[in-house]
Amino acid sequence: MPLPLAFRRLVDDAAVFPPGLAPLPQAVAAHAEHLASAHAGLVGPFVIGADRLGELTDLAGPDLYPDGMRVSVVTGSAAVPAVLAALAASDRLVPAALEVKPDPARPLRPQLDALAALDLPGAVYIEAPRPGAPAWEQALASAVRHGFRLKFRTGGTEATAFPSEDEVAAWITDTVAAGIAFKCTAGLHHAVRHTAPATGFEHHGYLNVLLATARACAGAPRPVVRAALTERDPEALARAVTALPPADTVAARAAFTSYGSCSVLEPLEDLAALGLLDPTA
Repeated sequence: MPLPLAFRRLVDDAAVFPPGLAPLPQAVAAHAEHLASAHAGLVGPFVIGADRLGELTDLAGPDLYPDGMRVSVVTGSAAVPAVLAALAASDRLVPAALEVKPDPARPLRPQLDALAALDLPGAVYIEAPRPGAPAWEQALASAVRHGFRLKFRTGGTEATAFPSEDEVAAWITDTVAAGIAFKCTAGLHHAVRHTAPATGFEHHGYLNVLLATARACAGAPRPVVRAALTERDPEALARAVTALPPADTVAARAAFTSYGSCSVLEPLEDLAALGLLDPTA
């Protein structure tokens, strides 16, 4: 069956980031293979750190990427001008997005105002503070004012890097109410919420986030959005996602644009195991 709308361009290829840490040459070649595969529709841009743009330009040759390589660049706010210059100087990299992490030691609003004054290619995602803090309200207001998107860090290498269901529900309901799109990064290794056996960390599931976003877009109150994030039954979650009206799926994917994953195959395998797509179609 064709790739359902719910999963198109869902997975940004962050193979070189933890915990995958794939060598860059290997990751660049693998990304080209994904784009030429039956599951190409699942795959978004290649995510790369600002400090590796030179290496990537040398590797993204026309043999692998005849039309250039679409990239989403992770950068600190102070380095954005240098990133823009590097992208402009490259004929191999096609900017899809910037993923900007503000300097926590500096006031947030001036950083975002300065960013908005630049000629920015593609979408701009601002890494969001945890909800409830004054900086969260500033980030939300600046995103509305400047047309930025937000980026939610949903995990990491320590237990404290994983936000609670309450925090993710607040992120989603606030951004949906404000009409802001968002992506997620880190921690969404699998479709369904689970406890990682090796670490004991509580991982959010990307299908949980999708369903929670659909609920928020349909006007559900925060407790209903939170409940979608807590669902651990794979079959129940798959049924709920499949049962979404098409308009709700469209709205959810307009809000939840993608998530960065160090593996493209893991989410593909999860969706296939749940009967939500045929990876050979």
